[in-house]
Amino acid sequence: MPTESGLADGVRLAVTTFTTLPLRGGRVDRATAGRAMALAPAVGALLGALLAGVLLPTAALAPPLVAGGVTVGLGALLTRGLHLDGLADTVDALGSYRRGAAALEVMKKPDVGPFGVVALVVVLLLQTAVLAELAGRSWPAALAGVVAATAAGRLGVAVACRRGVPAARPEGLGALVAGTVGPVALAVGTVAVALLAVPAAPDRPWQGPLAVLAALAVAVGLLRHAVRRLGGVTGDVLGATVEIVTTLVYLGLVLSG
Repeated sequence: MPTESGLADGVRLAVTTFTTLPLRGGRVDRATAGRAMALAPAVGALLGALLAGVLLPTAALAPPLVAGGVTVGLGALLTRGLHLDGLADTVDALGSYRRGAAALEVMKKPDVGPFGVVALVVVLLLQTAVLAELAGRSWPAALAGVVAATAAGRLGVAVACRRGVPAARPEGLGALVAGTVGPVALAVGTVAVALLAVPAAPDRPWQGPLAVLAALAVAVGLLRHAVRRLGGVTGDVLGATVEIVTTLVYLGLVLSG
């Protein structure tokens, strides 16, 4: 069991990794990193509540698409745009059709290639459009939708950091957090996020949890592909996972039929 100070260090690392909140840093080692990644969905839920608190009043004053765009922009600001940067770099590396060290070199380049640009545009447009639709729902449903999707994106990081998944490099964030999250933490996080999603689709209490589980299943497949191509996970892969899972959950919440 972690000590009180160890848990506090994990909370601080989770908050400073996934948000721009200016907390004082604590101990940083693999044990702390494992706690931080396990706590990532909770940080995502808090961030989602903040974003929903901006989306709903903005939608009352401006067109829904404007409110959605403002919310997406605020989300990028509160995360330093790191997850979006990771998405662009990861898609560029995988789109290069290179493997191992050669693909990692593409990922390290400071510029964004065409694959990365397209990925950013598609993800930002989809998130904005879905948020505009959620803003038209009752406030409990809209709040649950944003909170669940944002928490699920960070749960995707915990999935990427589960035991057995290697790091692509011997240094960096990936090396620190890879393989640090155990099955119990993953199970608890998955159940918690699925429950958060229940009120997100009125009259369809199953749709939110199903969207979460489906998005995580896609993330597992994408992570396996990244491990085959890159040799493991990196900080950029984790950022890409956040954006992909968040976007897929959003889409799952607005599908009808």
